[in-house]
Amino acid sequence: MNGFLMNNKLQQWAGVFAIFEALIYIAAFVYFGAFWSYPFDGTSAEKMTYLAENQVVFSLILFLMYVVFGVFLAVLVVGLHEKLKQSNHPAVLIGSLFGVIWVGLVIASGMISHIGLGSAIDLMETSPEKALEMWLIISVITESIGGGNELVGGLWVLLMSLAALSAGVFPRFLNYFGLFVGVAGVATIYPDDIFTEIFGITQIVWFIWLGVCLLTQDYVKKATGVKKPMIAN
Repeated sequence: MNGFLMNNKLQQWAGVFAIFEALIYIAAFVYFGAFWSYPFDGTSAEKMTYLAENQVVFSLILFLMYVVFGVFLAVLVVGLHEKLKQSNHPAVLIGSLFGVIWVGLVIASGMISHIGLGSAIDLMETSPEKALEMWLIISVITESIGGGNELVGGLWVLLMSLAALSAGVFPRFLNYFGLFVGVAGVATIYPDDIFTEIFGITQIVWFIWLGVCLLTQDYVKKATGVKKPMIAN
């Protein structure tokens, strides 16, 4: 009984954090769409000056996008694994492994970018050109393991959606949508930003939809007293 309550509590937290993940995505889109005025055509000194002047806010955004996102993702990965593990579908174990790897990559990206930004700004007084070069290298590393390439995250969404579809744990359309989101994530290995944008936007919807299901599914069953059969909705 205690195990059931703890598992149910974990799934509720996973649902809450799934919605928080979507809100982090939205906050990042708003910040970079409305407030980010980086001088892409400016000189090295102008670019580094902009980063220095916005270091505090930019660092907080990076920390939110990567480190906080990764911590919330860890709870969601574990909660979703607990929700689906009774199906004994091989995709659950493999998908959860990719989920854990994604957590590590995202958090590592945030730590690299956060420390790297400060180091690049410190180098600015000596040489703006070398400082910008350092920041560009850091940006490439960050994008490579946690931002621009969403292969690992896409595989997690794809495999967990496949397992959920097979077990009928979540609504059928949510699982089909998850398959689409996962494929979009895997497709980010192609050098075109369009797939990264599709993955980001569609994952906002997926996170919210999944979060609502995790928060309400067991509550509805308790309220009605009906055990939901393992078939797709």
